[in-house]
Formats: sequence, C-alpha cells, structure tokens
Amino acid sequence: MMKYLKRSIDSELASWKEEEHRKPLLLRGARQVGKSSAVRNLGRSFAHYLEVNFESDLEVKAFFQGNLNPQIIGEKLSLYYDVPVIPGETLLFLDEIQGCREAIASLRFFYERYPELHVVAAGSLLEFALVEIPSFAVGRLRSIFLYPMSFDEFLAATGQEGLIEVKRGAGFANPVDNVFHQRLNEQLRKFLVLGGMPEVVSLYLQTGDMLRCMRALDDLYISLRDDFAKYKSTVPAVRLREVFDSVVEQAGGRFVYSRVGKDNNYRQVKEAVDLLVMAGLVVPVYKNSGNGLPIGAGANSSIFKLLALDFGLAQRMARLDISPLLVAADGELVNKGAIAEQFAALEILKNGSPYTPSVLYFWQREARNSNAEVDFLLPHGDGILPLEIKAGTRGSMRSLSLFLAEKGTAYGLRSSMENFGEYDRVKVCPLYALGDVVRGMG
Repeated sequence: MMKYLKRSIDSELASWKEEEHRKPLLLRGARQVGKSSAVRNLGRSFAHYLEVNFESDLEVKAFFQGNLNPQIIGEKLSLYYDVPVIPGETLLFLDEIQGCREAIASLRFFYERYPELHVVAAGSLLEFALVEIPSFAVGRLRSIFLYPMSFDEFLAATGQEGLIEVKRGAGFANPVDNVFHQRLNEQLRKFLVLGGMPEVVSLYLQTGDMLRCMRALDDLYISLRDDFAKYKSTVPAVRLREVFDSVVEQAGGRFVYSRVGKDNNYRQVKEAVDLLVMAGLVVPVYKNSGNGLPIGAGANSSIFKLLALDFGLAQRMARLDISPLLVAADGELVNKGAIAEQFAALEILKNGSPYTPSVLYFWQREARNSNAEVDFLLPHGDGILPLEIKAGTRGSMRSLSLFLAEKGTAYGLRSSMENFGEYDRVKVCPLYALGDVVRGMG
C-alpha cells in the first residue's frame, strides 16, 4: 500500500470538517491527481469512514432511485457497508459520482435536510456530468480543485522541508545562500523529470528508480487515453488521442487546429480540445491585451496555447531525452518542449486559490520587425504583473521591457534558474520559488 503523501489541500479539508455551517464538498480535478487519497486521509480523523464507488459498487445506485431523503439513503448505505452513519462522527465519501446522476442530485438534500453529516463527492469525469446539470445545487455545495503535486509538496514528500523554509525566508533583496540555491535547483531538475502525479512521486520515494518512474508515466498515459472512450460519443476516442498528443507537440506556441493530423475537421478538433480542458488534462493559456483589470476583459479566447496537466507526463509523451535535465549546470538547462514554461503555468495554478481555479494569460505583440511575447500576465494589486520565464540563467528581457514601456507598468517579474535579484524594473525570482511569489500575491 502506498504511503499517503501530504498535500496542501489537507488543511482546507480539515477546516471544512470543523465548519459549523458546512456544505457538502465537491473535490474536483483530473484523474490520478490524488482526490480519493486526500479524502481517505481526511477519513482517518473520523470515528467512521464510508466510501461508495459508483463505478465498482453498481448495486448501490438503487439507493438513490426515487426518494432522495438523505437520512434514508444514509441508513441503507450503513446497512450495505456495515459502517455506522452518525452525524459528526462519519465521513461519507461518494466517489466516481458522475456514474450516478441521482447521487449528484441528492447532494442538495444532504445540505438542506442533513447538514450535520459530513459528505464529500468526487469523480474524475465529474465535470461532464455537471455541465449537463448546470443548476443542480447552486449555493448548496462547495468546490475545491486539486492539481498534481506542486514543487513544495514534492520537497515535503522527499523530506526536504528545510529547503522550503530556506526559500520562503528569502526575497528579491535577500537571495538564497548559494549552497542551498544549488540544492534547490537540483531538486527542481528532478521534479521536472518526474512530474507531480502522486503515483509517480510515491514510486520514486519507494524505489529511487527513475526508469520505473518513466514506465509508470507510460502506464498513466495509456490509462488516460483509455478513458477517452467515456467522454462523449460525438467525438471519437481516436480524435481525442490525436488532439492530446498534438497539445504536447505544440507546447510553447499557439495551438493551431490544422496541425492536428490529417483530414480532421475544425469542429471535431475544437470539441475535443474543449473536452480535454473540461477533464483537466489540458490547461489553456489565452492571449490577453494586458491593458488592465479586470484581466479577463482583455482576453482573446480564440487565440491560446495549450499545456498538458503534468510536465513529467508531457515529456514522456514527447519521448524527450531527460538526461540533460538531470546533469546540466544551471545555465545550461535546455528548455525542451517548453518545460520551464509548463512548470511555471502549473505552479501558478497549484499555488492559487483552491476554491476558484486561475485562468492563465499571455501577452503577444505582433508588429513588423517588432514581435514580442510575455509568457504570463498575473493580476496584482490594482494592475497587471508581467511574468517572463527562462529555462537557464541567461536570456534577453526585450519582450518584458517592451511590455513595461508600452503599458506603463511599474515592474515586471522574471523567473529562471537564477537566484533572487533585481535589474532596474525587473525582479528576478528562481523557478523553484515561483509558487511562493504567487501565494504572496493572493
């Protein structure tokens, strides 16, 4: 049995448990990011834990037919599983709930008629079910979004809590001591290879075998592809596979529909993209004018980049040679497959609010002999903070300078393998500390 790896979401779940006016909780996120494990870990703090899986326990669906009285449902589940259902003492976990629409509908009644019972629901394809029941329980549920492991969670899992404290104690005017800076970059390179999927990180902790971890990523990729048959009949699974593979191939640039295989029509490719985004397997980054807040007002939803949910998985799908990531010096790190940009995008999401998923934006200026691009735009205070990502310790900041001049922004942020520092109107943050900066902006 795999040891549970602590997640930052644990504190949110613990707070929810203690709330006086508590709503049923929806834990949302892609398959294999650790939703069920987090709930089971929470269940250890209860006297009784009852888990229903609607994919394996098909008979249980009958308990949610007809009368959705939550007390009666609780009694039937208690008898079936031989687990007491006692308000305040039992955690009821409804897993893979998308497999039973009536169970989704019952959540509102647990809130209205049985609020003293702790109820959590989750499902890897839950988003598809929710779209088809858009107003099923407005205001009666709380959602928490979970992603693959962040760099801080990886450091904690590998027993490097001291390094977390070191980087959190540093800043733009107070760089990390060089010996710890080197260690943090070493750990970051390892994380860039493994990715943040809990199963892969756990396997690495158990075996230390990178090759086995790469095979685990292959297995994960295959299982995700196999899931495509469950998505939606209007888009063939083969089309979803082609689009998912193309997302990895096109990482780092605008996503172009016409580059997805031969003889694929625009409508099917677009619908496949939408489904992959909804499933959490693909993260969009939209073009934005960067003219001010609200930041969403400047978005162009028709021009975007697409990134896979995990950079370890993306590298494995692209069959990249990972050896340079493991042995390169800081200034020689090759940005294969836009790996640094993928890491940054996911760190922004993972370190944002778990209650409202962040939307990512980039800025691009297209003019004759004057093209420029800033990787990310972040809302900050009463303005927008431009963020440029570099894979090593060198690289031009021309695009960032152009944005600052054109928009009149006070300063910009550069994140790279460098230590903390400042250059005129540009503050430099190590990639390994980007999550700390994002949390500090919240």
